[in-house]
Amino acid sequence: MRKNIVAGNWKMNTTLDEGVELANDINTLLLANKPNCDVIVCVPFTHLTSVHGVIDKEVLGLGAENCSEHEKGAYTGEVSAAMVKSTGAQYVILGHSERRQYFGENNEQLLAKTKLALANGLMPIFCVGEVLEERENGSYNDVVSSQIEALFSLSPEDFGKIIVAYEPVWAIGTGKTATAEQAQDMHAHIRKVIEEKYGKEIADNTSILYGGSCKPSNAKELFAKPDVDGGLIGGAALQADSFMGIIEAFN
Repeated sequence: MRKNIVAGNWKMNTTLDEGVELANDINTLLLANKPNCDVIVCVPFTHLTSVHGVIDKEVLGLGAENCSEHEKGAYTGEVSAAMVKSTGAQYVILGHSERRQYFGENNEQLLAKTKLALANGLMPIFCVGEVLEERENGSYNDVVSSQIEALFSLSPEDFGKIIVAYEPVWAIGTGKTATAEQAQDMHAHIRKVIEEKYGKEIADNTSILYGGSCKPSNAKELFAKPDVDGGLIGGAALQADSFMGIIEAFN
């Protein structure tokens, strides 16, 4: 059975002290009110070791927001998958729309990152999604298919370790809103693409998270959809109470 998951992506927010305090607050709330889903916080590289030291691994997983496509070497400023793993992290976000858009990450690089993450025992949260132009010209299914298919050289065993996150990039910060039905349609499409390559069992067991401005006010409606297995949460993950409001949508 696939897991329901709520993962927070802190992006470039919080100082180290603020991040440790936020993680501690989330951890305390989870211990007091055991969730009906897996919960993960994906934090800046600078926070990983310290956050790992204050959370209970039984209720809160830890992830990084990225890792390098290179194993090691003369890549000043980069952070390898092995480095991420050594902090105690279990997960890593790869292919986030901001990484694709601002840093030009392509499918070849993302496959290399994914392979290194898996080789180092990290579970990738692999992001896919279309921009406004692709939504409006009707090419969105093909775009998302090609992003998922970038991983199709992976073995069934390795692909089965991946969490997929769908981001409707066109609905983030544009004033436009993706409906729960649009989210469900794309999640079902992603699952079908996976099934055509890896079979029904792996497709059915792949958790697909929604990453489009999920909030406590709309989480329940989104998570009620049959192919929406949780959320990759941005802004609402930066406050313990609002993050818990989303987690509680599974109660």
